[in-house]
Amino acid sequence: MVRLIIAVTAALFLLPAAAGAAPQIPLERANNDVSNIPSLQRGARYYVNFCLGCHSAQYVRYNRVARDLQLSEDQLVNNLMFTGERPFDTMTIAMPAEDSANWFGKVPPDLSLMSRARGTDYLYTFLRSFYVDENGNSNNKVLPMTSMPNVLWELQGLQRAVYSNGDGEFERFESIRPGSMSAEEFDRAVRDLVNFLDYIGEPIQLERRRLGIKVIAFLLVFMLFAWLLKREIWKDVK
Repeated sequence: MVRLIIAVTAALFLLPAAAGAAPQIPLERANNDVSNIPSLQRGARYYVNFCLGCHSAQYVRYNRVARDLQLSEDQLVNNLMFTGERPFDTMTIAMPAEDSANWFGKVPPDLSLMSRARGTDYLYTFLRSFYVDENGNSNNKVLPMTSMPNVLWELQGLQRAVYSNGDGEFERFESIRPGSMSAEEFDRAVRDLVNFLDYIGEPIQLERRRLGIKVIAFLLVFMLFAWLLKREIWKDVK
């Protein structure tokens, strides 16, 4: 029994360390804000145009996205639905898993809960850390040898990794081909995309936060009345 307890305790400490060992560079802060509706709207647009071809979000429905992002049904259909989906459908893809495994080496994961599994800082840094390596292949500093290409390269441009003193230590990125956005615009676009991924990870979180504020306010008022009642009941007790 003692050995079992020790093994379980060790596993609880080692698993988080193993899960967090993947990033090869320090993670940058995403600083996203799921209460920023315009940012979520832009993020939804980037997700549909650059991610949804390979990555589903099967736990989220289009009409829920439209409601939370303050979009009308016409805006939803005209801007986020392009292949005959219906508003009550979930955000799935048509690409067969067998084909995607052959093309990419593995099936692209569903992104519904990716922000909760990896964290927004990880996603933000990952999407900004693609580069062309010395062999001319697309690579990533956060997840080396990732199967995913840089799908945002047209916005960001192509970057080559520069190593210092010939010792193989990464130093910086240099631009090979400029993208359609400036560095500041690209950073904002990635932040908007990560913001949307954070939202779909828990669509109810805004409502939960609003309800939480009301509950805390109620408990504070209740505590005040409870304290006053306690003083009245015990005022004659010495």
